[in-house]
Amino acid sequence: MGSMFETLRNALKIQDLRKRLVFTLVAMVIYRLGTAIPVPGISVQAFTEFFNRLGQYGGFMETITGITLTGETVRAIPIFILGIQPYINSSIIMQLLTAAIPALERLSQEGEAGRKKIQKITRFVTVGLALIMSFAYWSSSRSAEATVLPPVINALVVILSFTAGSAFIMWLGEQINERGIGNGISMIIFTGIISRFPMNIQAIYFAFMQWSQSNIILAILGVILVIVVFVAIITLVVYIQSAERRIPVQYAKKVIGRKMYGGQSTYLPIKVNQSGVLPVIFAVSVLMLPSTIISLFGFQGKVAQWFLNFSSNPLYYVLYALFILAFTFFYSSISFNPIEMANNLQKNGGFIPGIRPGRPTATFIAKTSKRLLWFEALFLVFIVLFPSLLSLLTNSMQNIWLGGTSVLIIVGVAMDMITQLESQLMMRHYKGFLD
Repeated sequence: MGSMFETLRNALKIQDLRKRLVFTLVAMVIYRLGTAIPVPGISVQAFTEFFNRLGQYGGFMETITGITLTGETVRAIPIFILGIQPYINSSIIMQLLTAAIPALERLSQEGEAGRKKIQKITRFVTVGLALIMSFAYWSSSRSAEATVLPPVINALVVILSFTAGSAFIMWLGEQINERGIGNGISMIIFTGIISRFPMNIQAIYFAFMQWSQSNIILAILGVILVIVVFVAIITLVVYIQSAERRIPVQYAKKVIGRKMYGGQSTYLPIKVNQSGVLPVIFAVSVLMLPSTIISLFGFQGKVAQWFLNFSSNPLYYVLYALFILAFTFFYSSISFNPIEMANNLQKNGGFIPGIRPGRPTATFIAKTSKRLLWFEALFLVFIVLFPSLLSLLTNSMQNIWLGGTSVLIIVGVAMDMITQLESQLMMRHYKGFLD
């Protein structure tokens, strides 16, 4: 913790890094302001009553966007109502298509140029999904009899406003990537989570007040207990996020001219948590898709009702765990290449003691990574599902979303930002030394 504050303090002393931090902060403020700008043409009261009856916009999406559609505190239907959900879904689609379509796979292997082309396609897919979801929200507003403008004008205003809001969030995230610190989309999710902290603490307090039959002391003690557990989970996540498996590497000695180079011992680091929180975000997005479609398009019937209540079904948690496992291994398969790592070692004269260079080295790295992946996947399942299952058991805490996903995102974003700042500081240190 001390090193984190020290890194921030050192970064603020450098003008360029200070500008990047300020830009990131301003972008986060702009995002929060956008969540308060109302879209014209929709009656807030009628729309929120409609979603209160459905009870489907809670939990994850409310947490990551900081936008509440249920309850009595809603004052506006914001233009940022879609949040980053279209971008997340388009990213999932593109990653699946990249693994399935050879042309996209070749494009992903073309370096920076290929990455930019895939990113461009992702933008178009995001806008397309935003249009579909915006149409669904407009359709829901009609079903809820919440429209206050003529039909054609209302459709154009609502659909274009929501789509433009989603496109702006995507653009804002890219601007943070280029001109700020940290991953842009992650920073936006981080902002949504942080904004809900006061609401969550208040909800925890009232839940314990109800549980303790209005005993203020017991309620306060309950809040403190939750905070202690929350801090303990943060500590555990920080430890796992920073943990790595270090494979020893030896470099062969080379004689160039009259000098001998190499021969030093080092290590090949493999992070325990390679994929971060992405498998969790992808898993919950996939699980939410059926209920989101049903609720927005107003489907009726027993099957629709079953999907709407799916999150309270034990099968939901089983599928949640399986999807986390699947996405953890999938993400690793597209981001971690043991063959390339083995080839790079061989080209640079490096080898793992006791392991032959080439394919045996790649096999050894792959086996080591797979063991870590199992630990990572099971860890993610535990961190995400334990708070949720605990809230179900306590019953009075069911509507409080202060779970493992929030912790993973907060810790992941904070550590990523500090890592970037440290690398920037290190780069400037060496640059100054060389100058």
